[in-house]
Amino acid sequence: MELAVEPIIENALSDYEIERGKPMPNLTHGIIQANIGFELKIMYQKKYRIASEVTLDTLPKGSTPDLIILPNRPLDFTKEIPARLSEAPLVTIEIQSPSQSFDEMLDKVIIYFEFGVQSCWVVQPRIKGVFVFETPFEYKFYHNEILNDSKLEIELDLKKVFE
Repeated sequence: MELAVEPIIENALSDYEIERGKPMPNLTHGIIQANIGFELKIMYQKKYRIASEVTLDTLPKGSTPDLIILPNRPLDFTKEIPARLSEAPLVTIEIQSPSQSFDEMLDKVIIYFEFGVQSCWVVQPRIKGVFVFETPFEYKFYHNEILNDSKLEIELDLKKVFE
């Protein structure tokens, strides 16, 4: 009896990539994501709620930023929470993977602003920098300094994010 062997396709997408529409994160991505979430939680836990990997009900098919910042409201654990968040977060944070182009990141920024976010951050791990978009085409770039999101009065030490 011969065993059927499925061919290995080199560039096949994983379930994660298909479900979220973005590349699977690597260790660097995971560390940066955890560092940003940790620093924001420490400094702004009374003002904001930080969440990771929450799918937003954006058009046309939904999107899942790496992190979002929401107003700090109590959670109601007695209610069922839908799988997709229909309310726009204040901020979306995307960490660019090596396989993603900057054009792909800009497309996401536009989608997030159309959804109603106030600010969108695009993190560039290789150059240890962050673009803070105030509109889809207005941004400030921060590198090795204190990031300042003036819309939300958030400051973030990028040396801690990338250590």
